[in-house]
Amino acid sequence: MVETRILKIDPERPDPELVREAAEVIRRGGTVAFPTETVYGLGADTYNPSAVMKIFEAKRRPADNPLIVHIADLDQLFEVAADVPGEALALARKFWPGPLTMLLRKSPRVPGEVTAKRDTVAVRMPAHPVALALIRESGVPIAAPSANLAGRPSPTTAEHVVRDLYGRVDVIIDSGHTLYGVESTIVDLTRDPPVLLRPGAMPVEEVRRALGKDIVIPPFARGLGMADVALAPGMKYRHYAPYKKLTVVEGDYSDLEAYARGVIEVVRRLSGDARRAVVLCSSETRRYYEGAGLRTIELGPRSNLFVVARNLFESLRLIDEMADVDEAYSEGFPEQGLGLAIMNRLRKASGFSIIRLGGGDVSSPAGQAPH
Repeated sequence: MVETRILKIDPERPDPELVREAAEVIRRGGTVAFPTETVYGLGADTYNPSAVMKIFEAKRRPADNPLIVHIADLDQLFEVAADVPGEALALARKFWPGPLTMLLRKSPRVPGEVTAKRDTVAVRMPAHPVALALIRESGVPIAAPSANLAGRPSPTTAEHVVRDLYGRVDVIIDSGHTLYGVESTIVDLTRDPPVLLRPGAMPVEEVRRALGKDIVIPPFARGLGMADVALAPGMKYRHYAPYKKLTVVEGDYSDLEAYARGVIEVVRRLSGDARRAVVLCSSETRRYYEGAGLRTIELGPRSNLFVVARNLFESLRLIDEMADVDEAYSEGFPEQGLGLAIMNRLRKASGFSIIRLGGGDVSSPAGQAPH
């Protein structure tokens, strides 16, 4: 059991003394949960292998699932990456600080514990004042995955981190709710054309436009199955999952009333007791479910997927907090813009328990452990 301190730091005006206190923990080999613009991360000194292993122990995370290295300036990019192609610099100048992670060839300075002993490293520069201040004050890049127990929905508030990791980490910084609510987009720039490893808060369409070339989107990036090897977080193991059963119901979203009625039929057919089920739905369709006597968790409007993404992980955690709910069903969303990241998270959170209206059931692959 670790003695965990909670530091409340204003994201608008980070208190230098509190930032120094957290940075000292990083420098001496400890772990700090800190806010980014996407989700909360659990960080340690990238160059300290024993400190990095504390992250895996706290999260109960498999050692073959690599971490993301967080930097505060471009000089640090050249510290952690051995080969920085022009495309990477172009993307960094356009999107950093921001929710884009690039997979590059790693520098010898980065220990194998960070990269799962692979020759590549995932790097990003977060767009959060507290995260940037912490990295600068620590004087080292900070390696960090999301600050949750392996397999659980990623944390978007410090309260989520406390529930999962209190007593397992040294410091939790509380800076309120994160902005985007889903993790960064990860693009592999070691291959040509580049490959999307994880969709996230930066729409892949914007990255493609900035590169002026195609980006390959493999099935696992859509949340349709797992990758054989985890080159970056979110590829190999089950993620984002509530403890209770979740089923995603996909279909034709052009007629929302007809689609909602299809979801209602699925809930009534599969649920042992529809009164103990809850539907994660959009603002536009909520009335159909409630009119049918079903409980709902409203994710947000389909006209603004930023809101849906921001609410997603909190909604997945809420399922487990509802004592009179045994299972959940979620609507699907079109895979454009943030919709691709939302569907990646929902499909993985369900353990691939997916029903396509008019297209049959998709069963869950066996033997997948949590991340």
